[in-house]
Amino acid sequence: MSAHQPLTWHPVPVNAAVNIRWWLLHRDSLTQLIQQRCSKFWVDPVFQSLAPACTDELVMMNLRDSELALVREVYLYCNDTPVVFAHSVVARKHLQGAWRGLSRLGNRSLGTLLFTNPLIKRAEFGYKQLNIHHPLFKRACQRLQAPPLSLWARRSLFMLQGQPILVTEVFLPAILRLKI
Repeated sequence: MSAHQPLTWHPVPVNAAVNIRWWLLHRDSLTQLIQQRCSKFWVDPVFQSLAPACTDELVMMNLRDSELALVREVYLYCNDTPVVFAHSVVARKHLQGAWRGLSRLGNRSLGTLLFTNPLIKRAEFGYKQLNIHHPLFKRACQRLQAPPLSLWARRSLFMLQGQPILVTEVFLPAILRLKI
């Protein structure tokens, strides 16, 4: 990981513009919010495998540097445009426990699972303006024709039976074209 990448995520999106702040601060299901604003919502899975977590995820997930976790990455589409890049991490040991159904999600939204189970509790958000030095920025920009200098992201832990899954949502520029 680059030495230029600060690891800090913040409890408030301090410098976020008003138009992105609404999306960042909303606590409801992002999937549902997007679905309400699109004639066609769909999930495009681009990566799901045992892989190392990002450096800034290790402590939150109680993972060692070399420990593999299930990493899932998808784009959320509104009509034909990607509006969110979502990245989730769950410790390998929890794949036999609370999160055993994750590997079978396919092109279904993780958000649907997280917000329909009343036993799943969400922790507070962390916010970060990602740039070229963060690996999630690079991966989120793969579907963008003209990548911006930075993208806002939020992340939070969801707990089920004492077992966490970390979900990071990177907001792509097209999210701002959706009515709030």
